[in-house]
Amino acid sequence: MGRKTSTIPKATLARILIKAGAKRVSAGAVETFKDVLTDIAVKISSKAAEISRHAGRKTVHEGDVRLAAK
Repeated sequence: MGRKTSTIPKATLARILIKAGAKRVSAGAVETFKDVLTDIAVKISSKAAEISRHAGRKTVHEGDVRLAAK
């Protein structure tokens, strides 16, 4: 059972940058931010899946994600 892949909405990414203190955000900045966050998310999710398999589980738990993010 595969899940549908989706991207993070651009408006949400722009909102994050604005909340962080940016007055204006270019479209290029949003695209780059999306690429960087996607790379980080893929690395963390792969590590979390590896941790859950090591623990003998098929389900990734909250603690797996927190440990993978460290």
